[in-house]
Amino acid sequence: MAIPRLMVVDDDPEMRGMMTQFMRRNGFIALPAATEAEIKAHLENGRIDLILLDVNLGDENGVDICGRLRKEQAVPVIFVSALSADHQRMAGYEVGADDYIAKPFNPDLLLARVRAVLTRTQRTASLIYRRRVSTFTFAGWTYDGKRDEVLSPSGYQVALSQRETGLLKVLLANPHIPLTREEIAAALDVTGETSAEATGRAIDVLVGRLRSKIEANPKEPKLIKTERGVGYVFCTDVTVDKS
Repeated sequence: MAIPRLMVVDDDPEMRGMMTQFMRRNGFIALPAATEAEIKAHLENGRIDLILLDVNLGDENGVDICGRLRKEQAVPVIFVSALSADHQRMAGYEVGADDYIAKPFNPDLLLARVRAVLTRTQRTASLIYRRRVSTFTFAGWTYDGKRDEVLSPSGYQVALSQRETGLLKVLLANPHIPLTREEIAAALDVTGETSAEATGRAIDVLVGRLRSKIEANPKEPKLIKTERGVGYVFCTDVTVDKS
């Protein structure tokens, strides 16, 4: 249920901003970066599912950066570069890139390629998930993914609907990350709504129901807080036990 978290790496502020906003509008969490130092900072601060990486980054070289990343991480990398000659593409693939897109590009093509790489690289994780389901703990609460049970800090089981459980999973997978109503709806695959406004209302109602079951005081929530101008944020640490 985790919303894919992408990193958009480009030293051109206009291009970086355009790509970041485009990916956010299409249901991804997109984090901008312009240097190797910023790339490392994002990687250290949370999960990154895919990196969109320019080759020319001022004094830095994206191909060299990708090569160094490959020694430490398996995060998928798609090069997005104006350098599109065959030998330049081959240099990218040789250091472990998953795809290479030439600038200028069709945004819809970029989106399709991103989704294809994520689907391909998540297959192994999906198979592992089927064999080994995690247990999450947060603020004294426990969610047992194998049994699909929620236990309160005092040990009693709380009954959640399928929709409420789905929302909880999204929040558990994205702690301390402000999520828009649209991002939550996309993760839950909300359908049948006639407009963005209707979808937003549906998410507000769902959040209200979940708050009523896991918050000590739903009117003054401590776990699921409203992020003004954005949506909601799960404001507690989450521990994952995959054993």
